[in-house]
Amino acid sequence: MEFNPLDLILHLDYYLDVLVSNYGPWIYAILFAVIFCETGLVVMPFLPGDSLLFIAGAVAAGGGMDPVLLAGLLTIAAILGDSTNYVIGRTAGERLFRNPSSRIFRRDYLQKTHEFYARHGGKTVTLARFLPILRTFAPFVAGIAHMQYVRFLAFSVAGSVLWVGSLVTLGYFFGNVPFIKQHLSLMVVGIILLSLIPMILGLLRSRFGRAAKAH
Repeated sequence: MEFNPLDLILHLDYYLDVLVSNYGPWIYAILFAVIFCETGLVVMPFLPGDSLLFIAGAVAAGGGMDPVLLAGLLTIAAILGDSTNYVIGRTAGERLFRNPSSRIFRRDYLQKTHEFYARHGGKTVTLARFLPILRTFAPFVAGIAHMQYVRFLAFSVAGSVLWVGSLVTLGYFFGNVPFIKQHLSLMVVGIILLSLIPMILGLLRSRFGRAAKAH
């Protein structure tokens, strides 16, 4: 099966159906790994978390997966990913980002997360769940900042339950509505764009703020 990344993102429903048909119960492990990696590995912030959860919910509604088991396992994956990322940030965070020109450990992403963390404190771990890229870096920054782990875990659990629960539920109840099903690729694009809006607004606010200070 040949596909490119853009085709994969735009036709997640098709590829998930194929995976369910080919791998049966192993689909839970595959989705678990994707959510864990997007959350737990700071080098993988571009995995399709939001749209994947929505489409997985829609596939579950069609009988491909058990929605309760799906949501439960992916919530655990998100929490474990957060904790892994936190430990990496706490033990090796500063060393990984010493090279300012690194294409893997991007200092600009780290800086944006630092700024968000400075504004929102511990709530960043929960709020960032709904923000692509930031959700990958937020646990990492919390680790660098040596946030108390019990406090971090509480925010992580809250954010993971809300993030996974809301998107899987939305996919389950609305993903197979005929109009939405016929325009699922547009829905995926819409979910991605909506999730990026807060980051874009923050970037514009930051740039305009710097420009105002310069004058």
